[in-house]
Amino acid sequence: MDGLLIDSEDLYTIVTNEVLRAYDKPDLPWSIKAQMQGRPGPQAGAIFHKWAQLPITHAEFMEKQGALQRKYFTATKPLPGAVELVETLAKTGTGGESQGKVHIALATSSHKGNFGLKTDHLARLFDLFPAGQKVLGDDPRIPKGRGKPAPEIYLLALKTINDGLRERGEKDVKPAECLVFEDSVPGVESGRRAGMQVVWCPHPGLLKEYEGREKEVLAGLCGEHESEGERTEDGKVGELDDGWAVLVESLEKFDYARYGIETQD
Repeated sequence: MDGLLIDSEDLYTIVTNEVLRAYDKPDLPWSIKAQMQGRPGPQAGAIFHKWAQLPITHAEFMEKQGALQRKYFTATKPLPGAVELVETLAKTGTGGESQGKVHIALATSSHKGNFGLKTDHLARLFDLFPAGQKVLGDDPRIPKGRGKPAPEIYLLALKTINDGLRERGEKDVKPAECLVFEDSVPGVESGRRAGMQVVWCPHPGLLKEYEGREKEVLAGLCGEHESEGERTEDGKVGELDDGWAVLVESLEKFDYARYGIETQD
């Protein structure tokens, strides 16, 4: 969601830099931000504080950060192509022998409080996701410490879809039939480890940070799980150029036909 559907990643940077500048610290570089993106708050916070070395307690930082987030997050805007993409997926189907409806779910590392700040004014976009198919970062069904790059959040999002299908007597959607949209590197690895296909749509700053390593990111081979001490049986990552993940510079450029999605003109 953050940095993919809405412009909140840039707002996170503004918030963080305001706190850093108050203590004469340098602005947050993409080399650090790239490690924080997509991860749940505690993990991202640990990475940030190790780098920033601020002369305040974590609680004090959270208080300052929270006040600025309440100031900025209510002004989030959809990123180019986001509304059109979700609207299209919500009302269309797949072609061929397996023709059927496209089912959508939201999986975000944002916790409930921040999610509301960022999305309550964007009903046109977020009401497209069924209420029971929104998985947030503080969802109790996600085991502690098992946020991205672990696969649980995407597997749980799939479960919310399949629970509804079973109630209607329809067959389950398999992980390999799923398409994850991600902007972060840990998120791409999370989707790959869940056995799903991935569309990576990164911020230009992140793409520049990983220049020359795009294929590694798409394959989930950047080793994000290793830095988190994740279990090795979390699901296989991919191989270079396996075609299971693609890079798009904007959601406006998403290729529906590649995935057999029939759009309505």
